[in-house]
Amino acid sequence: MAASDFYPTVQNEVARIAASAEVRSAGEWFRLQESRFAEFQLDAARIAAPPFGEGPRAAWLAERFREIGLTEVETDKIGNVFGIHPGYGNRYVALSAHIDTVFPATTPLNVRQQGTRLYGPGVSDNGAGIAAMLAVAEVLQRANISHALPFVFIGNVGEEGEGDLRGMRHVFATPRWKNAIAYNIVVDGAGSDTVVAEALGSRRFEVIVRGPGGHSWSDFGTPNPIIVLSRTIDSFSVTPVPGSPKTTFNVGVIRGGTSVNSIPESASMRVDLRSTSMTEIDRLERALRTALESAVEAANHAAAAQTTRKPHTVQSEIVEIGNRPAGELSQDARVLKVIRAVDAHLGNTAQVQRASTDANIPLSLGREAIAIGGGGSGGGAHTLQEWFDRNGRDLGLKRILLTMLALAGIGE
Repeated sequence: MAASDFYPTVQNEVARIAASAEVRSAGEWFRLQESRFAEFQLDAARIAAPPFGEGPRAAWLAERFREIGLTEVETDKIGNVFGIHPGYGNRYVALSAHIDTVFPATTPLNVRQQGTRLYGPGVSDNGAGIAAMLAVAEVLQRANISHALPFVFIGNVGEEGEGDLRGMRHVFATPRWKNAIAYNIVVDGAGSDTVVAEALGSRRFEVIVRGPGGHSWSDFGTPNPIIVLSRTIDSFSVTPVPGSPKTTFNVGVIRGGTSVNSIPESASMRVDLRSTSMTEIDRLERALRTALESAVEAANHAAAAQTTRKPHTVQSEIVEIGNRPAGELSQDARVLKVIRAVDAHLGNTAQVQRASTDANIPLSLGREAIAIGGGGSGGGAHTLQEWFDRNGRDLGLKRILLTMLALAGIGE
């Protein structure tokens, strides 16, 4: 069933905008300027931007914003970069793309182009998003399209890993922006076949157990932190989880010990909890804490039973290292109606999905936000073999532009 069957007014508005000479010209410009967008993408990917080390890439992006002609270009105190394309009114349509990568600063950045493909760490995630944001910003500066709401372009830090969405958290905690952004379109990675409208929540912990340690022979019976963690995992791993809302847990990292014949002084593990329901995440956290407390208590009780002296004991600590809130866009949200109408107009098939992106923050606050790709196609994300194929990028760019213009509103 076509989007027009559900939202005829929105579909007609998108068709009217797309039919204007200025927007048709913008679509052709996207096709002709592909080599320029590839250069944006390669240049960005050649600048290391590890978590908490995005400064050089932020400076590069701010300079591109100025060259394009955006106004009020500024970098906030944590490294987010802003640029404005003026309109009318005091609320904005935001187009954002995260500028950080998962790769440490020492990662070799062998970024290169072969035919229609670009290769290198971060070239798609999120080089594709950065290039798309710059392409749309530039075409708006060049095209004479009258629209109502102004646009704010945001290159934000801290989306990946332990960045824990810190860039977008800061945007929506800042007095200037927290109530001024009416709609937020997040461009993350490649593709045109998805719409992330459901925010996958997650909570991550480092679980640490510490003890006196000792020799495996002479100090046998001293509580062993690795065994305590093992018993914790064994108990926690049988915690039931529902299929709906889908809820998962994972122990992804275990560290500890110095040699095979030493009782370790400490051991740790990293645990990831995920669900679309924060209630389920809370339940899993309680189960994890209960399993750890029981394992520590059992180890200390066993140690006390083996000696008449003051027994050695272990202590535990749970440190939160990540917390991404869940959220879900209403089916009646205007931004969802618009992107569906845009896809119908472009003959593009896209599936609504659930994922963890920068959109988690506005969605958790009840704001209208979606995450979509920057066109083209990509693969190998978070690996040194990451790639992006430029074929089809113009479809993604048209999709972004039409969505922004429909949300902002343009005159007859």
